[in-house]
Amino acid sequence: MGPAQGRLSATSAAEEQAGAARALTVAYVMSRFPKITETFVLSEMLALAEQGVRVEVFPLLREVEAVEHPEARELVRRAHYRPFLDLDILRANLHFLVRAPRAYLGTVAQVLLRTAPSPNFLAGALAFLPKSVLFAREMQRAGVDHVHAHFANHPALTALVVRRLTGIPFSFTAHGSDLHVDQTALSWKIAQADFAVTVSHYNVEFVRERAGAATAAKLRVIHCGVDSTRYAREREPASPPFEILCVAALREVKGHRHLLEACRLLCERGLDFRCHLVGGGPLARRLADEVRRLDLGEHVRLHGPLERGRLLERLRAAHALVLPSIQDKAGRREGIPVTLMEAMSCSLPVVASRISGIPELVEDGRSGLLVPPGDAPAIADALARLAAEPELRARLGRAARERVQRDFDLAAGARALAEAILAQRRPVRRQP
Repeated sequence: MGPAQGRLSATSAAEEQAGAARALTVAYVMSRFPKITETFVLSEMLALAEQGVRVEVFPLLREVEAVEHPEARELVRRAHYRPFLDLDILRANLHFLVRAPRAYLGTVAQVLLRTAPSPNFLAGALAFLPKSVLFAREMQRAGVDHVHAHFANHPALTALVVRRLTGIPFSFTAHGSDLHVDQTALSWKIAQADFAVTVSHYNVEFVRERAGAATAAKLRVIHCGVDSTRYAREREPASPPFEILCVAALREVKGHRHLLEACRLLCERGLDFRCHLVGGGPLARRLADEVRRLDLGEHVRLHGPLERGRLLERLRAAHALVLPSIQDKAGRREGIPVTLMEAMSCSLPVVASRISGIPELVEDGRSGLLVPPGDAPAIADALARLAAEPELRARLGRAARERVQRDFDLAAGARALAEAILAQRRPVRRQP
């Protein structure tokens, strides 16, 4: 076969896959929707929809936040929000009890048995199991071909329940804390899934160490990604001051206290800088108090959460982004933060912790700077170096953008997920 024939064959295959994708209906299950800190779920759904996949959204809980991405509004309008218990839920459970008693009772027994070792997982099972049964009924009626859950805990369990009651294939993506803190029933979920995704090779090794090689072998790595065309910028802002940006939920795992200590050290060194903290969360008041205690009011500003357009303005106005992630006392740690991908797409040099899957994105000294987790002096040194060396900022920024475009592209990740779904596609029994 000649080169021209090869190109035609490849084009035909791509067209065939696109046609198959357009015939797909995929139901997404997530813990909360819309959630400003989980933009990666929204982006993935929108990227699949752009390929012609019909996406239905089944959140376990409705998230109500002061800030909402405009792109989420249509999905919010169509989302299948349900309370913990109502007449429809009771009818759905009665339907499966009468029509498929063995599957229904066996599923309930297995779910309770498998989650019993973990008080958190057992409580989640008791809370969400009745609603999961209703989701199974609604997905049958909606003609869903595949269920994909984001997070290995409660959403994956809901998808598993749907699979056992209806035969609809399911998969799930494991990210960070949903995988690292509690592995109760993880092997069972992976074994029951048609396939399972995780966002980093670090996570594959994590599962291998805790659940064995056979379980880890069923995982495939599909990176979260971003559309780099949305984040391009023409030039960095003038300086001084040196503009530092941190975009992260205000939680312990993000390491903000170490960044504030680094800012104190930068003040001692006489650096003219401003540090902008973007995000909301339970530590907001504590961090504001810490800013006052360290006398950083002239240098550090807390902006709260921002929708995508305003966040993009902040990214384009920064000289560097820092994400000082740590592992908290409960074992929570990062997957690969999409915040870093967004900043790198803006050709921003990044300073990040050498932890979990982050080194798979940020190559130290090439596409960013890595520091030990919780090391405030190292964070200060890295930021001071970037402030003093504009050529280094430019070199790291160019390489960062190229890195994201090559290996963390949103559309490529969505295509990989669609291919995996299509490869597992099979007839699903439909019930009235």
